[in-house]
This record gives sequence, structure tokens and C-alpha cells, in this order.
Amino acid sequence: MRKLIVAVAALASVTPAFAAAPVSGKWLTAEKDSILEIGPCGAMICGRIAKILAATKDGKPPVDANNPNPSLRTRPIQGLTIMTGFTDAGKNWKGSIYDPRAGKSYKSYLTKLANGNLKVEGCIGPFCKAFVYTPLN
Repeated sequence: MRKLIVAVAALASVTPAFAAAPVSGKWLTAEKDSILEIGPCGAMICGRIAKILAATKDGKPPVDANNPNPSLRTRPIQGLTIMTGFTDAGKNWKGSIYDPRAGKSYKSYLTKLANGNLKVEGCIGPFCKAFVYTPLN
């Protein structure tokens, strides 16, 4: 029994080393046209577009015009949850990201980099495209 307790204690002390770095906070997108706010969403992590920084040509707030669901094409981009279901996957966070520019959702990974930036990957199968977001906190 004592060996079991020692083994469990040893595993418990090692586990945090494999945990993904926290990604909550406000982030400037790679395009520098909006601010994304990431935080708890129940037991998972989600992200929403907190603020649009770039004005549209017509001066109206941008909407989700490329959404595959016609009934969602008039919803505002600002306030839209685009990251859902992120869970700690060891060295990064794994979930889903919606790209309003393309109107598509992708498997996604979030990785906090050593310099404090956030690498955001969107993937189709084994092919991923990465973007770097900068912290605003």
C-alpha cells in the first residue's frame, strides 16, 4: 500500500509539467483587425470576438455573411463565439475554431509560446495553418 501511495504522489507531482500553459485573456489577432477574448466556458475554454478594430467599407458592423446557414448570415461578428470546446491536450489546447471569413469550422490547437504570444492553428486533416496572436493583458 505504501508503494502505491508513493507512486500516486510521484505521478501527481509530474502531471503539471505536461499541462498546457493557460491561454485565457485578450489577444490581438494576427490580422490586427479584432480582439479575441479567451476564457472558461463551463468545463472547457472558448473564445469570442470581443471587439472589431477594422471598419468595413460601408461603415456598418461586419456580419457573418459567409456562414453556410443562411439564417445566421446577418448575425454580428462582434461578440461571436468562434472558439469552442477547447480542452487541455498536454502541451496545447485542442478544440474547434470557426473562421467567419470562410464560413467554415476547423479542428484547432492553441499553444502558448515562450515569448507570451499564442499560436492558433486551424487544421483540415493533417494539414494545419498557423497564426500568431499577441497578448493584450
